[in-house]
Amino acid sequence: MSSGQQIPPWLQEQLAKIQQSQQNLQSIMAQKQQLEIEHLETEKALEEIKKAGDDDDVYKHAGSILIKSNKKDLIADLEERQELAKTRLTVLSKQEERVKVSLKEQESKIAEVMKGQTGGTNSTQQPPTNPPK
Repeated sequence: MSSGQQIPPWLQEQLAKIQQSQQNLQSIMAQKQQLEIEHLETEKALEEIKKAGDDDDVYKHAGSILIKSNKKDLIADLEERQELAKTRLTVLSKQEERVKVSLKEQESKIAEVMKGQTGGTNSTQQPPTNPPK
């Protein structure tokens, strides 16, 4: 497009959708990274707590303080947190994949329409509409 032409409204809308999808993908990836860190920290904590003797004092983190706990309860709590993080990671991975596929489809659609319009058609023309999926 030359600098004198304006971006057609349908293209602006499609570009806005792509931008929203990209932001969504970044958010999902950041959440995944945070969960992976949490999962690793929980795994390390489990390794350390299992090394402790049954009579050793163990503590759990509660906000900015440590509370004395028993080893069995603490292991159960950490294993539950680890399982929850694993489940959430699986869900986020699926969401990430769906958003990536959607982004590719959106980009392909725009590229296809733009390619067709460089063949001499009017750039303000509405692109062919696809039935909703």
